[in-house]
Amino acid sequence: MEQENQVQEQTYSLPRIGEKAPEFTAQTTHGEISLNDYEGKWFILFSHPSDFTPVCTTEFVAFQGIYDQLRDLDTELIGLSVDSVTSHIAWIRNIEENFHTTIEFPVIADLDKQVATKFGMIMPESNGTETSRAVFVIDDKGTVRSVIYYPLTTGRNMGEILRLVEALKTTDEHGVSTPADWEKGDQVVASPPKTTEDAKARLDDSDYDCVDWYFCKKEINS
Repeated sequence: MEQENQVQEQTYSLPRIGEKAPEFTAQTTHGEISLNDYEGKWFILFSHPSDFTPVCTTEFVAFQGIYDQLRDLDTELIGLSVDSVTSHIAWIRNIEENFHTTIEFPVIADLDKQVATKFGMIMPESNGTETSRAVFVIDDKGTVRSVIYYPLTTGRNMGEILRLVEALKTTDEHGVSTPADWEKGDQVVASPPKTTEDAKARLDDSDYDCVDWYFCKKEINS
C-alpha cells in the first residue's frame, strides 16, 4: 500500500517554475533524445492525450504552423504522449496526407510513462492511461520557466505560446516585466525603484512613461 501511494504521488507531482527540468531519455520519432541534447537551448515540451484524436490533430497542425517562428526565437519543440513510435509515425503520415502538413519536430513515445510521470502530465481523471494537455517552457539553463495545463476538451492557443516565449526572452534580455496582453513591440513594465531618491528621479526621466512612481512603462529596442 505504501509503495502504491508513493507511485501515485509521483504520478501527480510536477516540476515548479524556477526548478530544474527533470532528467529524461526517451524514444521519439527522430530517434532517442535526452534532456542533455537540449543543453544551452530553449525548448517547449508539450503533451497530448492520444494519437488519432480530433483536437490533438488540430493542435499538431497548429504547432507545426508556429515551429519556424519558435526556431527564429531559438526555441525547439518536443511533443509527447503514451502512444508507441509506430502509432506516432502512422498518425504523422496521416496528418501529412489529410492535412498537407509535415510534422518536423520529434514526438516522444512514452509507453512506460517515465517522462510523463516526471513532469506530472498524467492527471487523475485519465486513470493513468493518457497524458493531459501540458506545456512546459524550459530555458537554456534547463530551468522550467512556465507551466500551462489545458483540459482534454480544449485545444491550445498557439499565439499565446509564442507570446509567452517572446515575453520570457524579453524579460531575460532587458531585466523588465511584461504587462497584461503584452505583444512584441509594446511598452514593458520597469522594475519598481528601490529608494525614494530613485522614485523621484524616475518621475522626471523622459525615458519612462509613469502613472505613478511605482508604475512606469518604457520602450525597449527590439
